[in-house]
Amino acid sequence: MAVPRIWAGVDIGKEHHHCVVINADGERLLSRRVLNDESALLELIGDVLALDEDALWAVDLNGGGAALLIGLLIGHNQPMVYITGLTVHRASASYRGEGKTDAKDAFVIADQARMRRDLGLLRPGDEVAVDLRILTTRRADLVADRTRQINRLRAQLLEIFPALERSLDLTNKGPVMLLTGYQTPAAIRRSGAKRIETWLRNRKVRGAATLARTVVEAAEAQHPALPGEKLAAAMALRLAKGVMALDEEVAEVDALIETRFREYPHAEVILSLPGMGKLMGAVFIAATGGDMDAFGSGDRLASFAGLAPAPRDSGRVSGNLRRPRRFHRGLLNAMYLSALSSLKSCPASKTYYARKRAEGKGHKQALLALARRRVNVLWAMIRDGACYQATPPVTAAA
Repeated sequence: MAVPRIWAGVDIGKEHHHCVVINADGERLLSRRVLNDESALLELIGDVLALDEDALWAVDLNGGGAALLIGLLIGHNQPMVYITGLTVHRASASYRGEGKTDAKDAFVIADQARMRRDLGLLRPGDEVAVDLRILTTRRADLVADRTRQINRLRAQLLEIFPALERSLDLTNKGPVMLLTGYQTPAAIRRSGAKRIETWLRNRKVRGAATLARTVVEAAEAQHPALPGEKLAAAMALRLAKGVMALDEEVAEVDALIETRFREYPHAEVILSLPGMGKLMGAVFIAATGGDMDAFGSGDRLASFAGLAPAPRDSGRVSGNLRRPRRFHRGLLNAMYLSALSSLKSCPASKTYYARKRAEGKGHKQALLALARRRVNVLWAMIRDGACYQATPPVTAAA
């Protein structure tokens, strides 16, 4: 990237941003507070380019309140770099004065962009990657909401029917469905195992007979009605219906994710890697933007995923490798889970994992090593547009 002549640092805010423009000597050419509005931002872009068209923009946020500015800069073919808020905070300590203002932060952002040469250009990703980021983020929120709802349901059951709470696995659909019809020991005993089994079968619950016997046994273990049972049962019913509603919404989002994922040019390439399903593939695209050229090598991609250890040497201490502090946790989780899944069906993964265990690594360490290897493989597959092959093709002799 050629060295620009001016640098525009923008401290991103929810309603207003602050922009500071500096030249090669670090002199301020412009300092302005600007509304997060299209007309105001277009005016800012015009004023900055009037100073010099060879400009580099730097922001401390790559989404949320910065989305409109980033979109407008992309529309004007303006180069951008992203500097994390933590980096800006730490760098501010080396500048004169202890005060903190938006103007100072914007100057620090611009000055860091001027001095540093290790900042890659911000690539927001194509439409598919942006949509998948929105969908996978929404799915993660729904799953977290579902977990909280299940925990509340367990707490509610524990107050009136501890034997039932102990007997049910509420992460499964069947037990949650049962709680939409039966919540108290007396109600379960009145219906009996046969009627409950029929009720569950009519709602297409798997293992209806076993589940019915389990809840009847729990009901036989508790005969007294505890205080507040009637209201608590009504609350349990509401919570169970809430869990089922969240399940339906997760299923809807999963369908949207699969449809959008299939539109990615290398979707089949990603799916060909054992253990890499549609959801993990969607998370991969959402995290990376789908553009492997932005990373340059599989090693840089592995570092972004937190799978390439960083040295922490000092004085006589050497060879001390630790996980980097800054990495994409969603991508790390996706690659770790896909590596775990690949052990079921991929001989190459099993062999590599077994070798790492034989070297004395624990289960988690061996899986992380496998995930690290698979990142390089996946990066090369997407780069070449080639699907995964269990064994390398044999080249015929000339």
